Amino acid sequence: KRLPELLFSLNSARGPSEIHSVDPESGKVTQWTRAYAPQGIDVASFSEQKVVRWPSFDGRQISGLLSMPPKRFTGKRPVLVVIHGGPEGQATIGFLARYQYYLQELGLALIQPNVRGSTGFGKTFMTLDNGRLREDSVKDIGALLDWIARQPDLDAWRVLVGGGSYGGYMSLAVATHYADRIAGAIDVVGISHFVTFLENTESYRRDLRRVEYGDERDADMRAFLDRISPLTNAHKIKKPLLVVQGKNDPRVPYTEAEQIVAKARANGTPVWYLRADNEGHGFARKENADFQLYTTILFMQQTILR
Repeated sequence: KRLPELLFSLNSARGPSEIHSVDPESGKVTQWTRAYAPQGIDVASFSEQKVVRWPSFDGRQISGLLSMPPKRFTGKRPVLVVIHGGPEGQATIGFLARYQYYLQELGLALIQPNVRGSTGFGKTFMTLDNGRLREDSVKDIGALLDWIARQPDLDAWRVLVGGGSYGGYMSLAVATHYADRIAGAIDVVGISHFVTFLENTESYRRDLRRVEYGDERDADMRAFLDRISPLTNAHKIKKPLLVVQGKNDPRVPYTEAEQIVAKARANGTPVWYLRADNEGHGFARKENADFQLYTTILFMQQTILR
């Protein structure tokens, strides 16, 4: 009996997923779909991703993906650090989509770190940020800033940190811990205070998140979560902040964005706030996603592209 063909998808930093099949008997690979780029765009010139590693505060090796702009951009390059959500997520090699615009047209370097708590590095690594270990992952970004400062082609004085969901929390946390080492932060649907987040996120996911972050109903844990939350430390945010939020977010309620925006503005921090009332946990509608892209580019021009 003939073995069935194996179907799989394959993508890279230069192109979206394409469908292939392989015949297990002959080894023949057939490509069934082919992505195409608009006329005039040479995808072969798109930036690739490479793995980089740096030691963190406790000697543990942390890794991430680095993409560099074309060589026509000379001198030390400004850096965009994009932190994934989850926190049990992972930055992997894959199509960079709109990030390629930042690389190809704006000349930014892109770093996608996999801080402790990420998947793909073993069960122990995934639990190294749980509960009271939360800020150890923030220290991993501090160590990344040290690594950036040692690179001859990266500009440590022009670093913008951003991320979505948990990555949004991380961006806010970095802005409170390392305000003098970044040029700005981008918080997309991020947590600004763990207690209010746990109390207001949809009930179906509340207990699951308590396993990760801690149970806010316990007095000691509640005090700890309050102490480390970006909202509590908003007075330490000195550099410009871009906050992006969907009004209908069932995971991270829009009030998380509203409260950090209000607090940071009251402290005199420059804040750009983009809220879409017809979006949820991230912008899915093209017109909103495009507006977010243009807003982000303008924010970059005001922070790291001067």
